[in-house]
Amino acid sequence: MFVDQVSITVQAGNGGDGCVSFRRAKYIPKGGPDGGDGGKGGDVIFYADPGLNTLIDFRGVRLWAAKNGEPGRGKQQYGRAGDDRVIKIPPGTLIYNEETGELIHDIAPDERFVIARGGRGGFGNEHFKSPTNQAPRKATPGEPGERLDLRLELKLIAEVGLVGLPNAGKSTLLKALTRADPKIADYPFTTLSPQLGIAEIEPSRRLVFADIPGLIEGAAGGAGLGHDFLRHIERTQVILHLLDASPIDGTTPAENYRTIRAELAGYSPLLAEKRELIALNKTDLFADEAETQEAVRSLRSELRLGTETDVVPISGAAGTGMIPLLEALWSMVHPSGEKVEGWKPA
Repeated sequence: MFVDQVSITVQAGNGGDGCVSFRRAKYIPKGGPDGGDGGKGGDVIFYADPGLNTLIDFRGVRLWAAKNGEPGRGKQQYGRAGDDRVIKIPPGTLIYNEETGELIHDIAPDERFVIARGGRGGFGNEHFKSPTNQAPRKATPGEPGERLDLRLELKLIAEVGLVGLPNAGKSTLLKALTRADPKIADYPFTTLSPQLGIAEIEPSRRLVFADIPGLIEGAAGGAGLGHDFLRHIERTQVILHLLDASPIDGTTPAENYRTIRAELAGYSPLLAEKRELIALNKTDLFADEAETQEAVRSLRSELRLGTETDVVPISGAAGTGMIPLLEALWSMVHPSGEKVEGWKPA
């Protein structure tokens, strides 16, 4: 199950209380104060685990708490500090204050971030001894740990965001390019949650793809599934816009392109301005290469595309056009990258 928004409460540990104690030993009639300080409460720490891509571990668990510090003891024994609570979350998770809506932190891969600090331990009576106060009977309580109500919102970190109408072939393409195994079927909304995949061009060159499901007309206003998941392509460097070369509903690739572009612009003007590559999919249905090139020319003409926007003919099902597609994407994400050698579909 893919979960990308949760509300939780974090509670750092309370500090331990200081101790009031006096030394008691045979032949030492005037033993002084020996009450130790309390231990510090544990911190609550977020760790961005690169192996995670969902917040499902938080389902059904509201409170995440660290351990309290132990109280001080006699014989100048300090209380033990409480254990920290380390919470693993996916990289790219935004941490918000639930009450104020303020963004507290945007966590990066492998980063550790202290979200709630444990309380300081209280002082024992040994701490208050002095030449003028040789038998203090004073100790202080431990300080409470920080408590916060938080909202976690995941935005997947990917270099290439894959968008298109349902049944454009996004899942098929993702499976052809990467080792991801999304559900594939001949009906709309086969994919119900974002899918991540890594295309390995060669060991030193990889591209991370995010397939965003449910984009239909009206998605920016909440129709379909797209409104819930459009946030996941806000971090991408390039948008790969996949078009069905021969839509079965009688529409044209250009009409479908305009539909999705309107939804991207309606959701976020910044999202609509991202660099884009268009892939004309299912070209294996054409009779020959000449018909494929004519479809590309027709699309470019109808959309009045400039030289800054490439159109790459591909077939995710047949695995054709994958090398030019990856090369074009790599050059956009890494302008100084090298050429693909020996790549084949996973």
